[in-house]
Amino acid sequence: MSQETATLAPVLSRDPDELPAALPRGAEIPDDQDPFADGILMRHQREWLEDRSTLKIAEKGRRTGITYAEALDDTLVAAASRKAGGDNVFYIGDTKDKGREFIGYVAHFAKVVAGDLAEVEEFLFEDEQPDGSTKFISAYRVRFASGFRVEALSSNPANIRGLQGTVVIDEAAYHRDVRQVIDAVNALLIWGGKVRVISTHNGMLNPFNELIVEARAGKNKFKVHHIPFQTAVDNGLYERVCLVRGWPVSPEGKAEWLDDIRGAYGTRQSAMRQELDAIPSDAEGAALTRVQIERVADRSVKVVRWQLGDDFKALSKDIRESVQRDFCERELRPVLDALDPRRGHVYSQDFARSGDVSSARVFEMGTDLVRRLRLVLEMRNITFDQQRDTTFYIIDRLPRFLAGAFDATGNGASHAESAALKYGECIFEVKLTTQWYQEHGPAYIEAFADQTVTVAADEDDIRDHQSLQYVNGVIRVPEGQRHKGQDGQDRHGDNAIAGMLGWFASRQEHFEYGYEAARAGSYRRASGRGERQERTIDPALRGGLW
Repeated sequence: MSQETATLAPVLSRDPDELPAALPRGAEIPDDQDPFADGILMRHQREWLEDRSTLKIAEKGRRTGITYAEALDDTLVAAASRKAGGDNVFYIGDTKDKGREFIGYVAHFAKVVAGDLAEVEEFLFEDEQPDGSTKFISAYRVRFASGFRVEALSSNPANIRGLQGTVVIDEAAYHRDVRQVIDAVNALLIWGGKVRVISTHNGMLNPFNELIVEARAGKNKFKVHHIPFQTAVDNGLYERVCLVRGWPVSPEGKAEWLDDIRGAYGTRQSAMRQELDAIPSDAEGAALTRVQIERVADRSVKVVRWQLGDDFKALSKDIRESVQRDFCERELRPVLDALDPRRGHVYSQDFARSGDVSSARVFEMGTDLVRRLRLVLEMRNITFDQQRDTTFYIIDRLPRFLAGAFDATGNGASHAESAALKYGECIFEVKLTTQWYQEHGPAYIEAFADQTVTVAADEDDIRDHQSLQYVNGVIRVPEGQRHKGQDGQDRHGDNAIAGMLGWFASRQEHFEYGYEAARAGSYRRASGRGERQERTIDPALRGGLW
């Protein structure tokens, strides 16, 4: 039996305000609160509402207001006509209380959006179990004059595949089997449905966290919103709490409020990070094991190391340029000449002037989607100009050059800008922020599990990748962490960062290049205006750019 025929309980009331005990509204929002008024929605709530992705995830800290924002969005969807994009909405919480709270929000918003054109019902949802038996689930429903409804199912229904519309899975990490729930609602997409997954974390190995890792690795189409408690505080959460509670707003009151919230966890720092900071527990320690790294190590990869003394700067410009050209012709040209002209290539570099290694990597894009490392260049104490000219030397000789990703943090900004000015929009100038690592680190780590990336069979390259750690749940090389390389000098995981940049470059939108091999022929590329340009190419250049 479908949910349409499952209403076994009478309508309790057409006025949600007559049911304050049955329909709590979380933060007990004021009856006259208009969600559309200026200053009511916080920035992260607006960003959640403005994201019209078919599949999206909110990875959040406690009480950050996403359920409130989702209820508002769902009210607008259900109140709209079909022509205007209206649809049914099904809310699936992990507890009955969550469903009651959610429908309380919807009932409040219904008065603002649709006046008295909505009615609230409590009913029994007849849920057919996998074994064919029937189970009745207590549920709440708000009907709209549009003909659509918002239903809050108070526990995990087995018969989700019978639903059609937008499905909201709240506190997904605490469902009995969130993976099964998500797999079931995917059928909604056939008829234009949407899926929203909202939750705090419940451990590293929880299917909710696995879903997020897969999303950031590009293995599914979910758009992830990372919303820790501090983001909500920065966006005005304390001020809204004061508004609802009638408290005076003050810097001292805010500091005390924050101290009380975090202090309540005592020594349970892992629990606090999970509940408030949206960092799954156990998300600390090494991101890759040595076994994982060695499994993708390639002995054919050439590792070139170049180091100069401080007195190199005292040489004349002509001599410095001559030394650089000689090095490139002697050490790099044989490797570049051996690259496969049929394959696309990407370039990446984690920049350093002195102290750390300035690491550059060249990857070949395989037809089997494996990014195969072909060259590692480590530079120590190499002047800015010579690093720039060496980068140009390499890229100019890469067959089917697709993209380059450069560390544009600090001193690297000038180097990255030089490459962008020369090669255009196929160069990505990357600021290595926590947000960037958070978005792209998991995808790089997943590539090792999938064996879709290779590293050099080189002790320094392997140990650099062992330096990748979970730092407050974000994969990166911890600040200040150093280890001794095979030459006895300090290293800071530079090859791992360059590898992550290379993986990032390989996943970007690429220009397409056409070649005619053997003798001098034509070189084609797409211009910025969608036109085709053709030039004569010297075969000795093997894919250089103009």
